[in-house]
Amino acid sequence: MKTKTIYHVAGESEWKNCLADAYYKPNLYEQEGFIHCCTKPQLSGVLHRYYQGRTELLLLHLDESQLECEVKYEAATDGELFPHLYGTINKGAIILMEKIM
Repeated sequence: MKTKTIYHVAGESEWKNCLADAYYKPNLYEQEGFIHCCTKPQLSGVLHRYYQGRTELLLLHLDESQLECEVKYEAATDGELFPHLYGTINKGAIILMEKIM
């Protein structure tokens, strides 16, 4: 069975704050109630709309089948469905992490 990969953009400082933990959550998790993710075709648009000009970013590649939290595909304002994680990211679901230039 093929792995379904979804993506989360994380700030390096947020990531460093959880190095010793088994789970990762961004600073806005408590406020928003979920973690924003995207699919591969959505990634360039997300980076352009929300992260343009930012540095010190990491791209977490997540194996959706290995996530311990609930994943819901929910409509954005334009109706496009984005994966939202209702819980923290267990680090065992991270299959690759790369720096975004």
